[in-house]
Amino acid sequence: MIVAVHQGSIAGLPAAVASSGADLVVAAEMITTRYDSGVRSHALAEPSDGPTAQRMSTLAKETGVALAYGYPEVDGECVYNSVQLIDGAGHRLANYRKTHLFGDIDRTWFTPGEDAVVQAELGGFRVGLLICYDVEFPELVRAHALAGTELLLVPTALMSPYELVADAVVPARAYESQLFVVYANRCDAEQELLYCGRSCVAAPSGGVLARAGTGPELISADVERAELVKSRLENTHLADRRPGLYRSLTEGSA
Repeated sequence: MIVAVHQGSIAGLPAAVASSGADLVVAAEMITTRYDSGVRSHALAEPSDGPTAQRMSTLAKETGVALAYGYPEVDGECVYNSVQLIDGAGHRLANYRKTHLFGDIDRTWFTPGEDAVVQAELGGFRVGLLICYDVEFPELVRAHALAGTELLLVPTALMSPYELVADAVVPARAYESQLFVVYANRCDAEQELLYCGRSCVAAPSGGVLARAGTGPELISADVERAELVKSRLENTHLADRRPGLYRSLTEGSA
């Protein structure tokens, strides 16, 4: 599967998708709006099947390219920081709500999601969804790996000075949990926030298959099942786990 990352604005997404040559394009956290929208986050929020979802479905169907994009989702009285996955025929496959809220912006305006692992089948891969801060919790990525996720999509809004996450943490997560990670960042600015770009596609070997700079860019990589199988045979972290030793750590309050 050829996977691309659109590191750019919502206005540039249709052209990027059409020119990508990819099977799947992943866009950033809250790409349909601003991330730091304040009270407007609630005014801009839509249901998972709302007008924006319909436009994204149309774009996917017209181009034959699957899409994953971040948006503010309203459900009843709650607003979530969400990501939706749509296949190349325009069908909505999965919707994930950010479970680990970061800082005052997330915690003030959004309700945390309660489903740790959300997956769908796409292009012969089991695809999982996380958002930004979520990937910084190794337990959550490992939960995906144990549930069978092979390709983990992570729309994000990573700002300076946290480039370490994009450069070091994301490849480490791919390696330690033996899956592909597609990390799609913003590269714009809002108020005092400067998003640092550096989107990437990380392989289970820990290598980086594609890396963006700090400005608008479209990157792509060929994600191969053979590479996943080979890496899991050589790097046997999942098979060598001893869960009995860790149970107190995962179930305790520390």
